[in-house]
Amino acid sequence: MVTELDKVTSDKVSFITFIIPEFAAAYKMNIQKAYLYLKKYGGLDFLNRHWWALHTDCKYWVVRDLYEVCRENGGIR
Repeated sequence: MVTELDKVTSDKVSFITFIIPEFAAAYKMNIQKAYLYLKKYGGLDFLNRHWWALHTDCKYWVVRDLYEVCRENGGIR
């Protein structure tokens, strides 16, 4: 039996593993570099905190939000 926490965790992981390659493609990075960039400039923290709201939005706007968060934290892409 899958508990609610397991479902939430599974959904969160699914969304984050979907959006990182989308971010990588949008900014012409490989997935590993995109992950490291998001980690360094606060994008992953943003995803972890706000994934529930972000997963309901269009992937274009989520990628754009990640760009803005990282830019505000010193990212240059």
